[in-house]
Amino acid sequence: MNITDVRVRLAKNSTGKLKAVASITIDSCFAVHDIKIIAGDSGPFIAMPSRKTPEGEFKDIAHPINPEARAMISDLVLKAYQAQLELEEN
Repeated sequence: MNITDVRVRLAKNSTGKLKAVASITIDSCFAVHDIKIIAGDSGPFIAMPSRKTPEGEFKDIAHPINPEARAMISDLVLKAYQAQLELEEN
């Protein structure tokens, strides 16, 4: 699996925990939108797109099947987030 594109949109009100929303393209043929970048106690982390169930739980709509894929997506999205932050500062 190759992540061929990562796009990050910074949250307009970054005072909350949601810092940005990302989209990735896999192998130039499949897109996953609404990956959230959230501020955590030990730094930012990603949350895959999810939907709220009638019981009030959030269930992932799309997610990596194994830890290696999750780590790869997380690393690429967080690097793109940091790069976007640096662009906004300049």
